[in-house]
Amino acid sequence: MATRQDLCNAIRALSMDAVQKANSGHPGAPMGMAEIAEVLWNHHLRHNPTNPNWADRDRFVLSNGHGSMLIYSLLHLTGYDLPMDEIKTFRQLHSKCAGHPEYSYAPGIETTTGPLGQGITNAVGFAMAEKLMADQFNKPGHDIVDHYTYCFLGDGCMMEGVSHEACALAGTWGLGKLVAFWDDNGISIDGHIEGWYTDDTAKRFEAYGWHVQSVDGHDSAAIDAAVKAAKKVTDKPSLICCKTIIGKGSPNKAGSHDCHGSALGDAEVAVTRAAIGWSHAPFEIPADVYAGWDGKAKGSKLETEWDSKFEAYAKAFPEEAAEFKRRMAGDLPANWKQATDALIAATNEKAEGIATRKASQNAITALAIVLPEFLGGSADLTGSNLTAAPSFKHVSGKEPGNYISYGVREFGMFAIMNGMALHGGLLPFGGTFHMFSDYAKSALRMAALMKQRTIAVLSHDSIGQGEDGPTHQPIENTSGLRYIPNMDVWRPGSSTETAVAWVAAVERKNGPSSLVLSRQNVAGIKHDAAQFDLMRKGGYVFSDVAGKADVIIIANGSELDLAVKAAAELNAAGTKVRVVSMPSTNVFDRQDKAYRDSVLTAGVKRVAVEAAHSDFWRKYVGLEGAVVGIDTFGESAPGGVLLKHFGFTVENVVATVKSVL
Repeated sequence: MATRQDLCNAIRALSMDAVQKANSGHPGAPMGMAEIAEVLWNHHLRHNPTNPNWADRDRFVLSNGHGSMLIYSLLHLTGYDLPMDEIKTFRQLHSKCAGHPEYSYAPGIETTTGPLGQGITNAVGFAMAEKLMADQFNKPGHDIVDHYTYCFLGDGCMMEGVSHEACALAGTWGLGKLVAFWDDNGISIDGHIEGWYTDDTAKRFEAYGWHVQSVDGHDSAAIDAAVKAAKKVTDKPSLICCKTIIGKGSPNKAGSHDCHGSALGDAEVAVTRAAIGWSHAPFEIPADVYAGWDGKAKGSKLETEWDSKFEAYAKAFPEEAAEFKRRMAGDLPANWKQATDALIAATNEKAEGIATRKASQNAITALAIVLPEFLGGSADLTGSNLTAAPSFKHVSGKEPGNYISYGVREFGMFAIMNGMALHGGLLPFGGTFHMFSDYAKSALRMAALMKQRTIAVLSHDSIGQGEDGPTHQPIENTSGLRYIPNMDVWRPGSSTETAVAWVAAVERKNGPSSLVLSRQNVAGIKHDAAQFDLMRKGGYVFSDVAGKADVIIIANGSELDLAVKAAAELNAAGTKVRVVSMPSTNVFDRQDKAYRDSVLTAGVKRVAVEAAHSDFWRKYVGLEGAVVGIDTFGESAPGGVLLKHFGFTVENVVATVKSVL
């Protein structure tokens, strides 16, 4: 029968073997955290390897994702569908065992953890989602949402600023079902960290409002006792500071940065095997070790017990049970199409000439009534980006609700939202000024990489923002977001386009959307109802002329009206102008060639108009066309003054069109 040490050494052996075979990777963290992992995964983590998506499983996040062989070893050993052949192809093309844990590659990977600090932030999102879902669905005697979020994190995660944003908020929320394990090994790639990281981490987390313990990270009994103690503290998240030796077991490299980010080397692997008493060949795991790790029977029993609880819940609360299943599946309500068709039609009938941030709030207000999973929020700018709705109730972890004030934490907000989306049952959106999407860019990119349905509400979209000046006026941000693969960026030019953008963002299940919204008013446009479906294609012919056009003006946002007025002047003078509204270039680019060609006719000169960096539009207008854009930083003045100063006038658009003909 395998001993506990044998089980831990299986992690060490698999980790150093896989890294050695790939000649790439980070063996030190898995070797140093083996005891912590064994205690958690074998004795506390509620999971079912035969069903990685069981709704009430505990969530596990490896925030120090460079140590990915730790989670791959755990998944393989406990019985997930991750065979040894995949372990052997660690870090190779199309392997499920990528260099960092990648969501949807291997079963049991709850989130992609590459950039340090985002894993612990996702974990905060998981724990917040668990709390919110429990508030919404649990009934007396029927706790169908009742699970923990566990997170491993390293020194690098602690140093990244986003961990401060998230962990401070976790303390405010009192997330008693969040338990984090800090791998306190004192080493990063540059060496011993005392030259650049001397924080009193325990006091830091106590100041956040966390329950903090310190243990020997190689003492299984002490770790087990700490986890049990953490679970008893129900009103605070817990941090267990685990003092470890990186690369433990390696006679010559343990405790040094030599084993942090590179293979041990064949000679050191050999002496390490001898030192830890592991006599088995590379990638060979004895049957008794597999038996000691196997979590399938225990996991199936746990899920069966939960199934019985849910069956009793469904008998007592059939509507709530059906709603829970719908939301965890990510399906939309049965009345969705009827409600959203009515929203778009009513918005179009009003044809209000308002800022698209206000049109967005109108859409949010209507959608919140239809979508109980809607979870709003803002990074301290609710009154400016207009993300609140009358039906929302503010939540801070103390009382149930569906609107979150994240504080001035743009990066943390969007990374937390990723964790919420991954958890399931919630559809999170968060607002900030568009300029500050730069702070959050990595989290937005991760949502796109993981194909998660989150929605960024980004107001104050251009120099039209006005008096706050160039620090608050996004010039390049919209293009930057458009360049993120799988990110849909919408910059609507009317109230109706704004409503359509919201509906499209909610309906999209395979990626995030960013809604780029104006502070300045847009024109009150009443569209032909036939254009509603065309708007959803990202770009469409807004107005046309008889016969072939001489020029196409492409515009969006508040510049759509500018294009329309310039076209009217040109048409009156005999130049035939088609106006194309393109609220989402990403969505337009996904349409088939026939549709794209029907909108942007080949051989017709083109001019693009957007109060943003001009270079992006060259893909549409070519070298023969022109762009009315802005390639410098803005200035501080009223928005209307700035738009005129930088050439966003009918006269300049007309002159630019004439220059290309």
